[in-house]
Amino acid sequence: VQLQACGGGLVQPGGSLRLSCAASGRTDSRHVMAWFRQAPGKEREFVAAVRGSDNNKFYETSVKGRFTISRDNARNTMYLQMNGLEPEDTAVYYCAMSRNAHLISSRIRDSNEYPYWGQGTKVTVSS
Repeated sequence: VQLQACGGGLVQPGGSLRLSCAASGRTDSRHVMAWFRQAPGKEREFVAAVRGSDNNKFYETSVKGRFTISRDNARNTMYLQMNGLEPEDTAVYYCAMSRNAHLISSRIRDSNEYPYWGQGTKVTVSS
């Protein structure tokens, strides 16, 4: 499985960006896909995930209501629509895919559950 993320850039506070993550290889639309991010000097953290088996979506508290994760199985692509961006959202954003279609909520936020990672796309929120 290969993941290719894109869509990052420089945006002013309050602005929007849409990240994309294209999957190729032996993918399974039921498997959980997720976005993580890593800000300078900080550890990688969970942002959002979509569980393909039931289309349930999960969000980190600080992005809930501002970010929307979605998945187009026909295109093997996952998206992250980010609205109301804040300087605290500045980070490199990574997409990831698990080999599990039924991750429970307590495990879905654990980066160790994802063996496949994209290369990251940088988001900078600044005026």
